[in-house]
Amino acid sequence: MDIKYLTERNFEVTRYKKGSVIYRPQQQPRYVYFVKTGEVRMVTVNDDGKEFVQGTFKSKQYFGEPALLLKRPYLAYTIASKDSELILVDEQDFLKLLDENRAFSMDLIYTLSNRLFYKSMMLEELGNEHAEHRLRTLIKYLCADLDTGQVLDVTRQALADRCGLRVETVIRIIKKLEDNAEIKLIKGKIVK
Repeated sequence: MDIKYLTERNFEVTRYKKGSVIYRPQQQPRYVYFVKTGEVRMVTVNDDGKEFVQGTFKSKQYFGEPALLLKRPYLAYTIASKDSELILVDEQDFLKLLDENRAFSMDLIYTLSNRLFYKSMMLEELGNEHAEHRLRTLIKYLCADLDTGQVLDVTRQALADRCGLRVETVIRIIKKLEDNAEIKLIKGKIVK
């Protein structure tokens, strides 16, 4: 969904400071959140307080729609990773957007399918005890949509959070993958 489309229809922009919690687990859904600027991460937190990143949402992306459509409570926290501007669209307006805009309806199907594929892949990988295999699979997945020579704009910490690993383990494995010519690094960044 084009953010301009929403702002032209007078949807209000809400600002969140870095670190602000947008919603919490068990909170009842009220909106679908469209990211105008900034970045939001969706996380679950284990009993030890360790975050596991479910997803990251940037400009022109949206989140919160599964809980709203199913009328079920949120399962994770969403936290502004940077100062962010979000457009909050309630259920009635969201359904109207889907009804009036076929391209957006198709984008929603694609987005949900992509998320389901990612979560299915990661569930299988998290069951794999081999950290290197988990990380290799995640890097391959994240690089799939990049053009050759394009940089994967993900920190080592973000990779660790998505794989359920320690950042030190990720650093060691990335170095090993580079040494084995399985990945290419330029100035410390993974390049497709």
